[in-house]
Amino acid sequence: MVALRSRHDRAIAALAVPSLGALLAEPLFLATDTALVGHLGPQALGGLGVAGTVLQTAVGLLIFLAYATTPAVARRIGAGDPAGAARAGVDGIWLAAVIGLALALGGAAAGPALVRAFGADPGVVAAAEAYLLIAVWGLPGMLVVVAATGFLRGLHDARTPLVIAVAGFAANAALNALLIYGLGWGVRGSAAGTVLAQTGMAVAALVVCARHARRAGAGLRPGAGGVLASARAGGWLLLRTVSLRIAMVGTVVAATAHGTAALGATQIVFSLFAVVWLALDAVAIAGQAMIARALGAGDAQEAREVLRRLLELALAAGLVLGAAVAALSPVLGRVFTTDPAVLAAVPAAVLVMAVSLPLGAVVFALDGVLIGAGDGRYLALAGLANLVVAVPLLVLVAGAPLTAAQAVAAVQAVFGVAYMAARFATLALRVRRGRWARVGAA
Repeated sequence: MVALRSRHDRAIAALAVPSLGALLAEPLFLATDTALVGHLGPQALGGLGVAGTVLQTAVGLLIFLAYATTPAVARRIGAGDPAGAARAGVDGIWLAAVIGLALALGGAAAGPALVRAFGADPGVVAAAEAYLLIAVWGLPGMLVVVAATGFLRGLHDARTPLVIAVAGFAANAALNALLIYGLGWGVRGSAAGTVLAQTGMAVAALVVCARHARRAGAGLRPGAGGVLASARAGGWLLLRTVSLRIAMVGTVVAATAHGTAALGATQIVFSLFAVVWLALDAVAIAGQAMIARALGAGDAQEAREVLRRLLELALAAGLVLGAAVAALSPVLGRVFTTDPAVLAAVPAAVLVMAVSLPLGAVVFALDGVLIGAGDGRYLALAGLANLVVAVPLLVLVAGAPLTAAQAVAAVQAVFGVAYMAARFATLALRVRRGRWARVGAA
C-alpha cells in the first residue's frame, strides 16, 4: 500500500518536476526542427531524420556525463565538502567538453560515411550531410549542458537546468525560423540555428556553474585525477547504457523481420514508451541526487527510507500510467498513422506495454537509486547479464511465423516484460543485499 504522504515527497517533487521539464527539451528541439524542415520537402525531412539519428545516438550514449556527475557532487555535499563537490562538477564539465570536441572532429571527418551507410537516395544523403557537418559542432555545447545539469542536480538545483532548457528551446525555434526561411539557408539553417542555441545554453550553464564553484572556493581548472575519476565512473555507466541500446535495437530488428507494418507499429509503440519514459526517468533522477547526498552524509538509513518512498511513488505512477495507456490503446495509433495494416498491429502491443508499466517504473527507480549510490560497475555487468535473457527471445520472435499484430505484441512482451523482469531481478538482488549503501564522500 502506497503511503499518501511522506516527509521526502517535497524534496522528490522539487527535483523530479523540473527535471521532467528539462528532459522534454531534447524531443522539443527535434520536433521544432522537424516541423520547420518538413516544409522544405521530403528529401530535406529525410536528411534530417538520418542526421538526427546519428546525433541522438551519440548524445543518448553520453547521458552518463550527467549520471556520473550528479552522485559525485551530491555525495560531497552530503559529506559537508562543498569545495570538493564543486571540483567534481567542474571536472565532469571538462570531461564533457573534451568528449564533445572529439566527437565534433570525428563527426566532421566520418559524417559523410555514416550518412551513406543508411542507404538513402542521393537527395536525402545530400541533405543529411549538409545538416550533419554543421550540427556536429553543437555537440561540445550540448554535452557541456548535460554535465552541467548533472552538477546542478547534485546541488539539488533542478530549476536552473529547466530555465536553460526552456530558453534554449525558444532560441532554437526563433533562430531556425530566421535562418531557414528568413535568410533562405534551408536545411543548413536548421543545423546552424540548433548549434547556436546549444552553444548559448552551454554558456549560460557554465556561468551558473562557475558562480557555484567560486562561491565554494574551488578553481575552474581541470584536475587530472578528477577528470580520470569521472571517466572511470562514466565508463561503467556508458556500458550500462550500451546494453540498454542493444536491447532496444534488437526489438526493431525482430520487428523488421515481420514486414513494414510490424516495423511501423513497433515504432509507434516505442514512441509512446519514450513519452512515458520521461516521467519515470524524472523520478529516477530525483533518486540519484537524494540517495547520493544521504550516503555522503553517512546516513545509510536515510538512503533506505528514500529508496522505499521512491519505489512507492514509482509503483503508483506505473499503475496510473498503465491504466491510462490501456484505456487509450484502441485509439492511440491513429495519432501517428492512418495505414490500416499498421493500425491493426498497434492495440495489442500497447496493451502489453500498459501491463508492463508498473514493473518498468520500479526498474527505473531501482536504476536511479544504484546510479546515485555510485554502483555503476554492478549496473554495467547486470546490463550485460540481462541481454542473455532478451537477445535469445528476440531471435525466437524474429524467426517465428507470426502475423504483424502478433509480432509487435511479442516484441513488446520481450522488452517490457521479460527484459524488464530480468532487470528487476538483478537490481532488486543488489538492493536487497544492501551492498549498494556505501557511505562516505567517495
